[in-house]
Amino acid sequence: MTGLSLYDAVADQTAAGVIRRYSTSFGLASRLLGADVRQHVENVYALVRVADEIVDGPAAEAGLDVAAAGRCLDDYEATTERALAEGFSSDLVVHAFARTARATGFGTELTRPFFASMRADLSAREHDDESFRRYVYGSAEVVGLMCLRAFLVGHGYPASTRAALDEGACRLGAAFQKVNFLRDLAADFEHLGRSYFPGVDVDTFDEATKRRLVDDIDDDLRVAGEIIPVLPASSRRAVALAHGLFAELNRRLEATPASSLIRARVRVPNPVKLRIAAGAAVGRVVAVPPARTPSTTPTDGAPS
Repeated sequence: MTGLSLYDAVADQTAAGVIRRYSTSFGLASRLLGADVRQHVENVYALVRVADEIVDGPAAEAGLDVAAAGRCLDDYEATTERALAEGFSSDLVVHAFARTARATGFGTELTRPFFASMRADLSAREHDDESFRRYVYGSAEVVGLMCLRAFLVGHGYPASTRAALDEGACRLGAAFQKVNFLRDLAADFEHLGRSYFPGVDVDTFDEATKRRLVDDIDDDLRVAGEIIPVLPASSRRAVALAHGLFAELNRRLEATPASSLIRARVRVPNPVKLRIAAGAAVGRVVAVPPARTPSTTPTDGAPS
């Protein structure tokens, strides 16, 4: 192996190494992906992770102020767009990502919303309903769409089914992001000065607010779960695992008192992860509780 093929292989290995060091849950789920899609998904997540690190800590620790971090992010986006157009980058992670984008059929219609959301993290400290919707779309839903493009290469679906798959991918990405926001509520506020959920304040966070957020995440997970059996076999089990892990996280967030949730980060223990993985490996999709009706939703902020 020489020349471009060697460079491509090293770029893929670099992307795989980035994401496996940063996310054990992702590493677990990726093992259930078919070989034809695994590398594409790793390439997507590696670029997403690097961009996130520019705005979420390491750049600041290296001495970059907000303006410098913004320039770094702008440069990274420009590098990505050049690679999408030209098919090559001297940045190995960007090169791997561009190869995936060009092979699976997406481009700046998804990368630009993503970088816009990353850029918002450098300036926005609070969100209203509209800016929150845009942020979640750019930071999470488009990533789901990028992965879906990889899942569907070589598979024909009618337009109505593809629309449902797009909706499910967006809702699953949104659920992942909202779960992370909820379990990192205090850390985001105290260490990064951010409050993602509109109108939610750490100082007044209560059971009623927590239940409202948990229910919204459940709604996303419910819609996402419906499309998993429709996915190609090469991606179905991995998506079922990711869905199951975040459904379990949401259940644990629901069971954690609001007063404790803002002091400790909720996690899924490894034995439980392995149990969910075993179920996903045989095609099991974790059931999400049905939507609460007004008669079963507490109105006084007290746990039921």
